Parts: sequence; structure tokens; C-alpha cells
Amino acid sequence: MTEYLTSYRRYILACLEDESCDFEKLLDYHEEKLHQFQHERFIHLIVMALFALCTVMTVLAVVIYEKLTLIPLAVLLLCLLVPYIKHYFFLENTVQKLYKDYDAIYKKVHGFSQEDLK
Repeated sequence: MTEYLTSYRRYILACLEDESCDFEKLLDYHEEKLHQFQHERFIHLIVMALFALCTVMTVLAVVIYEKLTLIPLAVLLLCLLVPYIKHYFFLENTVQKLYKDYDAIYKKVHGFSQEDLK
């Protein structure tokens, strides 16, 4: 997903530079892609939150009930949680950049944007 999002954003930025682009079609296409990326981001948020909850519960079980046999599981969950958080923040930040790209495309189609309304 990281590679796909990165290449998609490069494509959008290239289209914004190309004045011969059909910005109305691009706006519709980009809006559909934004919905897909928002859904992906939401699913990752849910999974990350559940994963973090399992990690915390495992650590608490080790500390409170002194279940030392759960230490490897706690370490494994923590080692997997860190890259998951990193990936989620990549999704979050990239989708926010795509919102700005949407505003730029919208301005090319309709002649105004949010910044013009201030």
C-alpha cells in the first residue's frame, strides 16, 4: 500500500502540472480514490487499535498476574505494533496530502478553493 499510495500521489502531482489534463475527469477519479484510501485508513485504525489493546492486555497480564510465560508474546506484539503504527501514520499523512491535492484539482475545475473563501 505504501508504494501504491506514493506512486498515486506522484501521478496526481504530474497531472496537476499538465495543463492539457482533463481536470473534471481527474477530480472524479481522485474523489473515488480518496474514498478508497479513507476506507483503508479506517480499517488500519481499527486493526491497530485492537492490536494495541491486545499488547497492553498482555503486558498487564505479565505484570499483574506474573505470567512470565506471556513475556515472549508481549515482546512479539510490541515488535509488530511499532511498524503498524508507523504504517498507519504514513497512511494518515498521505491521505491528508491527497486532500490538499483534491483542493488544487477542484480549483482548476471550478476556479476557486477553500483558501479563496477566507
